[in-house]
Amino acid sequence: MRYVRFDKISNEVILLARILLVVLFVLFGWSKLTDFSGTVGYMASQGLPVPTLAAAVVVIMEFFVGLAILLGFCTRPLALLLGLYTLGTALIGHHYWTMDGTERMANMINFYKNLSIIGGLLLLCVTGPGRYSMDRR
Repeated sequence: MRYVRFDKISNEVILLARILLVVLFVLFGWSKLTDFSGTVGYMASQGLPVPTLAAAVVVIMEFFVGLAILLGFCTRPLALLLGLYTLGTALIGHHYWTMDGTERMANMINFYKNLSIIGGLLLLCVTGPGRYSMDRR
């Protein structure tokens, strides 16, 4: 049986991992940016203080920080920052322990998916962006 030698293609794998890790943030951040008033309305409906500021933080973190990581710009600190943001969204947005029924299960799944994403972001923080990044140029 022949094994793939990841050490020879590690930079390509790191690039693919970076793309896959932030595609969710960039796509949903873009939708929140292009419907900013709807995003503000959602923040207000969730009872967040200063919903316009909360919406701006969400757009900055998801779209702009996600895009920066995608491009490999300031990757290590931004991966850590996005990981902390993701932890906050898990605790604020997916508090399954206060829910019942199908809502509980859906939010439990999303909570633990957020934890998995945090794990990937922490790993990116440790490994760095790889060769194909703005940080390396």
